[in-house]
Formats: sequence, structure tokens, C-alpha cells
Amino acid sequence: MITWQVLADGPLLDPDERLGLELAGRGPAPLTDLLADLGNMQVAVPVLACAVLVAWLRHDRRAAAYAVLAMAAVPALVVPLKLWTDRQGPLTEATGYFPSGHTTTAMVAYGAAALLLAPHLRRTWVTLVTAVLLTAATSVGLVLRGYHWPLDVVAGWCLSGMLLLALRAGTRSGQPPK
Repeated sequence: MITWQVLADGPLLDPDERLGLELAGRGPAPLTDLLADLGNMQVAVPVLACAVLVAWLRHDRRAAAYAVLAMAAVPALVVPLKLWTDRQGPLTEATGYFPSGHTTTAMVAYGAAALLLAPHLRRTWVTLVTAVLLTAATSVGLVLRGYHWPLDVVAGWCLSGMLLLALRAGTRSGQPPK
């Protein structure tokens, strides 16, 4: 639905662009830059790598492998979508901003890490809440810095959600029912 809006210059684009331009530049730049950087591969992927290592050492190798595959799927899906949609960024003439790769990277990396670590912790909700907060912080930083339109970020959430659902389904299918 969101991709169709971008490709067809649908009715959601005008409000999206007005909101994006209204929010761009708000907040202290050092903080919003820091938040946006949470979606960088150099930040998010090492977090996932640590969780993969923990899962691997705890003999949850199937889940670890699926998490790596989910992360590998991010550029494999995001790059062709960026080329296909060719959407211009909020504060630039450059194109290729839809969907947000940083949002997708953050949500898959932090979400997959939470799914890998949750079975090994007493308070599983802590990992899930942390993943949601890190992804939300990344998303807010990207929009406030003017790096992405809000719909770019929402599309990243949708794409990531599908990958995380596939990860969860794949890791649970090999387990006997409780």
C-alpha cells in the first residue's frame, strides 16, 4: 500500500511531505544524529552479532542462522526497492530514499537480537521493549534530521516486521509444542 502511494504519487504523499518538512531540523542536531546513527550497520549489526553468538553458544543454532539470514535479507530487499521507487529525500535532490534502510536495519537487528536473547533471560519483555525503543529512536532521529520522509520509515517498519515474523516462524517450526 505504501509503496503504491510512492509509485503512483498517491494521496498520502502530500501530507507525508508536509509533515516531514515540518519535522525536519527539529531537536538538537547532535542528539538526532545519534538517534539516526542507531540504524547504521556499524552500530546495529554488532548488537545482532553478539546475540547470534550467545544463541550459537547456547546451542540455539537454528535461530542464530535464521537471524543471520533475516539480516542478510535487508539489503537484498531494500536496495531494489530504493532503485525501483527512486524517491527523492526531504532535504536533497538525491533519490533512493524509500524505504528507509536505516529503519529496516535497526528493527531487524534489534528485533532479531531480542528474539534470540529472550529465551535465555528471566524478563523476556526487557529485550523486546529495548528493541522497540531503539527502533523508535532511530526512526525519530531519521525524520527529525530530515534524512527520511515519515512514510519511508513506516515502510521500513512494515518490511522489517515481515522479516521478523518469518524469523520467528522459522525458529519455532523446529521446536516441539509445549
